[in-house]
Amino acid sequence: MRATLIIKNIDNLITLKGENNPRRGKKQGEVGLINNGIVAINNDKIIYVGSGGLPSDIEIDENTVFINGKGKTVTPGLVDAHTHLVHGGSREHELSMKLKGVSYLEILASGGGIHSTMEATRNATFDELYDKANKSLDTMLSFGVTTVEAKSGYGIEDFDTELRQLEVAKKLNEDHPVDIVSTFMGAHAIPIKYKDNPDEFVDIIIKEMLPEVKKRDLAKFCDVFCEDSVFTIEQTKRILLEAKNKYGFIPKIHADEIVSLGGAELAAEIGCITADHLISASDAGIKAMAEKGIIANVLPGTSFNLQEGHFARAKKMIEENVPVAISTDYNPGSCPTENLQLVMSFASLIMKLTPEEVITGVTINGASALGLENEIGSLMEGKYADLVIFDAPNLDYIIYHFGVNHTEKVIKKGKLVYEKNNCMN
Repeated sequence: MRATLIIKNIDNLITLKGENNPRRGKKQGEVGLINNGIVAINNDKIIYVGSGGLPSDIEIDENTVFINGKGKTVTPGLVDAHTHLVHGGSREHELSMKLKGVSYLEILASGGGIHSTMEATRNATFDELYDKANKSLDTMLSFGVTTVEAKSGYGIEDFDTELRQLEVAKKLNEDHPVDIVSTFMGAHAIPIKYKDNPDEFVDIIIKEMLPEVKKRDLAKFCDVFCEDSVFTIEQTKRILLEAKNKYGFIPKIHADEIVSLGGAELAAEIGCITADHLISASDAGIKAMAEKGIIANVLPGTSFNLQEGHFARAKKMIEENVPVAISTDYNPGSCPTENLQLVMSFASLIMKLTPEEVITGVTINGASALGLENEIGSLMEGKYADLVIFDAPNLDYIIYHFGVNHTEKVIKKGKLVYEKNNCMN
């Protein structure tokens, strides 16, 4: 088979070779390192991964492109499996409130937080939302991210805004090198006008929103913010079971972010693909997730920004055999950053995960969190050629030298789409 692109002489090739499923326990720390590695690509797929030279059945010609990986670390393309990519406005004015000790739920109750972003998103045109999100995608790509999950959730009761968010994400997926997987999250907050009768809003989500999103094929997943003063366990269960059983959405859940409500346990009961946040998840919830193989998608950037001193117990989760993914939670309020590399450093330096556990969390486990483990997340023959070339001598260095961008090149489906100081799209 002919190679269209070859990356050779790679000092540290992180392959994540293995079964196409989320890695858990000790396997989360096994990254398939190859020294003096080589990767051969034919158009959009990987055709060979190994050490040294190419086997005789790989053909090259005058059109084959070569990239020298000497002194570099190469990994699968990074996956950011939890973001609120499409939104209007920003909330930098809340920073001073947080510094004065005002909690997230207090800001929310005063009409700030999500409600502020709802208004800004509602007032933004399609093109304004598109341009803002496109800029963020460019930034994510520059940090080595090749696949992103994008949630709605800033329309809430204004369903037209919810649909516009999803339509923007759909168009960006068509236009931008980064792949976008969409999640419907109409259940992101209780609208103010339904605060005294939230079950009425739950009925609207189930009877009106879910079927329309399905009809338009705008989302793969359905997510609910299960939290104190937001959606109860019972309301979350109603929404997610209807979404799963009647409309075929894959359920996700914002679980136990602030208060231990039993969101992790519910994720296991329902069979969610992921439970996200999990800062306050109970021991029983963690064990239930392990038993059912639910992926824990932890978001250390959010904990860092909220400044409350609490982080998800990712190390315990790995020890309990829960597969752990790591994402930015990029959003305008609780985590306004597109920098997954920085979040990776938080996961290691604060959560105490090894660099190997971290890279697994943002590659094969991140891919698994989006149901894409058979297509991306590891460097193996037959998978899409999504790769990052880091200007770093080893994996540890990427984590250790934090707060800077180590990306030199990004290859998406066999094409060079980013080169340092030169965005290719």
